[in-house]
Amino acid sequence: MTATHSIAPTLLVAIDISKHRHAVLIGIPDKTRRRRLTIMNTLEDFQRLSAVLSSYNLPVRIGFEATGNYHRTLVHHLGHAGFDLKLVPSVGLARTREALHNSWDKNDPKDAQVILHMLEIGAVQFFHDPLAAGTADIQELSKNHEIVSRSKTELWHRILTHYLPLYFPEAERFHRSSRTDWFLAFLEKYPSPHMISAIGREAFIANAWEVVGRKVSKEQLLSDVYATAVSSVGLPIHPDSDAVRMFRLVLAEGCSLIRQRDVIEARAVELLADLPDYQLLTSIPGIGPINAMTILAEAGDLRRFQHHRQFLKFCGMDLATVQSGMFRGQSRISKYGNARLRRTLWMAGQTAVLKRTNSFRDKFERYISKDRHNAHLRRKA
Repeated sequence: MTATHSIAPTLLVAIDISKHRHAVLIGIPDKTRRRRLTIMNTLEDFQRLSAVLSSYNLPVRIGFEATGNYHRTLVHHLGHAGFDLKLVPSVGLARTREALHNSWDKNDPKDAQVILHMLEIGAVQFFHDPLAAGTADIQELSKNHEIVSRSKTELWHRILTHYLPLYFPEAERFHRSSRTDWFLAFLEKYPSPHMISAIGREAFIANAWEVVGRKVSKEQLLSDVYATAVSSVGLPIHPDSDAVRMFRLVLAEGCSLIRQRDVIEARAVELLADLPDYQLLTSIPGIGPINAMTILAEAGDLRRFQHHRQFLKFCGMDLATVQSGMFRGQSRISKYGNARLRRTLWMAGQTAVLKRTNSFRDKFERYISKDRHNAHLRRKA
């Protein structure tokens, strides 16, 4: 007696996402003719598409290419309706389109055809909906933290390369860390060294005592600042000039960005403190609260990866080798994956090897022992 297994026919649906309207191509089993629909980005059309797909009384598998954030609302609605969602990789879609049509030309109907073909051959990926998985809040915290940090870095560069060279060049050596805002508050009160030297040493120390924050040798620091201001080569601008107003405007923006960053970090720790995955991640050398938040935001549930190689490929840290005939190139990381996650792990690794005692530092030291001054070898390690 022979057992036979039959696979239920599946309705394949390809959606090319755009800002206002979506091109839908439906592949009906046992039929060569495909049905086309145009869905507007409205709730009424979302419900109409769900009703059309449900009317076939077949399992439905939907493929789409992530396009900015325009796909999120539609696929969340379709996922909530119970349809199987598959993500089509952008690079794979482009290469397949060129192979099928022998041209780089693209348009919405053609992209929908290529997406449907990739669904048929199974060249698709798992789609992780952050809202359904409960990671939407973590993602928003992580992305806004990155935006605030980048804005703050750009503002620091403006201060260090434009304003300080003009008005107080010698003040840069008092800047130690971008994590503290006392330096910005100090510059906001004394944007020009001539304002410091004009009031006298004792008066300056008394006025600036609370501005510089909690310092071990506060009086020595302020005395050093005053002596530096007296011999400064900064431009003698008037305290009421528009130049000073613009400088203080930039400094106030920097203080605001620091406050925003601190609020986001405090909320992230409060939200994730009791999460087991967060506790495990922060126990790893080099991974602090922000790196752990970024990993959870970008990767979601880490247990959905059945093997560590799947996670490496998701990050784009898997090894790839160019080989043709007798030629075999050097193996390098592919970098086809989540760039934010890859950068976060790189930064965590850099931090881990700077610590004195941990397994990462030991392995790093063993790897570079044959040539400690080789920059390329240290980067690989």
